Amino acid sequence: MRGGSGHRLRRAVWRQRRAVAAGLALTAAALAVSGFGGGGGGHGGGAAQGAAPGRASPPVRLVSAPVRIADAATVRLLRPGDRVDVVTSEGAGARARVLAKGARVEQVPPVSAEGVSDQGTSEGALIVLAVPRTTATDLAGAGISGGFAVILC
Repeated sequence: MRGGSGHRLRRAVWRQRRAVAAGLALTAAALAVSGFGGGGGGHGGGAAQGAAPGRASPPVRLVSAPVRIADAATVRLLRPGDRVDVVTSEGAGARARVLAKGARVEQVPPVSAEGVSDQGTSEGALIVLAVPRTTATDLAGAGISGGFAVILC
């Protein structure tokens, strides 16, 4: 054997190790991005359970829905950007039901210097929420029968 062949062999093995390490790093990164990795406690690496792998759910388009809140004093506590649950009840003894969860407040009536809402009446106050179109339809239909209450999230 010639004197430099052992050194060349070590360099070739070293290069091969670096190539394998780089390939493993790229594979791990690709698995992390795709959600097929085994991490995340067995939940598919952060993908939603029940969702088809490799398919993203279509983005939900939000619409502006005006909602009359029965208690105008409650509306004074709200600010644009707040998240609220919208609750309604069919009558005095009826069970309350949640119509919208985590709706974002877009607009609230302005408050005068005395701290009274310019829009507050005995019928409550109007706010505008950003909700999916189907939720806006539910809110509009339920709003005919009575006012709503909000729970600040």
